[in-house]
Amino acid sequence: MRVEQVARFLDEWAPKFIQWERDNTGLLVGNGGQEVTGVFLCLDVTGEALEQAQKLRCNLVISHHPLIFFPMKKITPETDRTSKLVTTLIKNNTSLLSYHTNLDFTHDGVNHQLAKKLELKDTSYLQPIVGRTNKIVVFTPENVVEKVSEAVFEAGGGVIGDYTKCSYRSSGTGTFRGSELTNPAVGEKEKFETVDEVRLEILVNDTNLGKAIKAMLAAHPYEEPAYDIYPLKNSETNYGMGITGTLPYPMPEKEFLGFVADRLGTKFLRHSSPTGKPVSRIAVFGGSASEYLGDAIAAGCDAFVTSDVRYHTFQDAEERILLVDAGHFETESPILPEVKKRLEQHFTSLGEDLNIYIYDGNANPVNYFSF
Repeated sequence: MRVEQVARFLDEWAPKFIQWERDNTGLLVGNGGQEVTGVFLCLDVTGEALEQAQKLRCNLVISHHPLIFFPMKKITPETDRTSKLVTTLIKNNTSLLSYHTNLDFTHDGVNHQLAKKLELKDTSYLQPIVGRTNKIVVFTPENVVEKVSEAVFEAGGGVIGDYTKCSYRSSGTGTFRGSELTNPAVGEKEKFETVDEVRLEILVNDTNLGKAIKAMLAAHPYEEPAYDIYPLKNSETNYGMGITGTLPYPMPEKEFLGFVADRLGTKFLRHSSPTGKPVSRIAVFGGSASEYLGDAIAAGCDAFVTSDVRYHTFQDAEERILLVDAGHFETESPILPEVKKRLEQHFTSLGEDLNIYIYDGNANPVNYFSF
């Protein structure tokens, strides 16, 4: 098993085209062709995490937060924390993959896992991602429509929500006349021809568009296939920002706060002034996302669970919604077991025995003082 094979699987789940435009994800350190001896999962790359990965004979680290976010002018152990950790990775011959906002925004990603922790039902995206889908329309002879469609499906096309191999087909008549330089697959050159054709329509996202077009052209028998690419403004069904849903039952605000603390394993919550109303419909958004407060209010939510909330944002929530800062680490860490489960299931199905571990040290950089 090579690093690039692990990356390819994760890229299909959390594609780069949905990430925040200034994010830095994928292979950050190492070699895609490296054979994997073990996989080590962590929220953040730290010295302690790399020590544990080394002891467990893991030469592939997968982190949620990118270690390298800003351009680096030099890499020496004395420069700064990031340089020291990059040097350690290189010294240990360890590759680093990072999946950040693309893992936040994907189906069953960070926000879905947070919603599951809080037992939310009837979930939907707080803010769908719009305009990352295209429609390929290609005209094929009737006898090759299955071959061409399968090629596009294999390249990642035809996915709508939990459905795959989705397409639309309509019959019609195509016409052409090839010059003396042509070698038509149907009919004769320099003659006007008509042929029974199928208009094949398949959706494909931005990431797979180039690959899908290449596969479609390779499978098509014509020298010059006629096809169109339509950029769409559809909302993505598999990708979006934040999650809304309903609790198992309405809760008084104090009970809800205790429920959140218990489910996320924390003794400390910051929150806005209680509204005096029961909590039933809530929004969740792992990590720093208090700027989506207005979206949570517009969605009719009674509470919004996120982290890194600023002073004045708590004021903005007063009398409108219960705003809960449950901690950056606490709202994102539920994703790690899901990554582990998916990697194990996928590579076991391929007959690969891949050792995967989750960092079990004190990974939360935020500490609390009490007296």
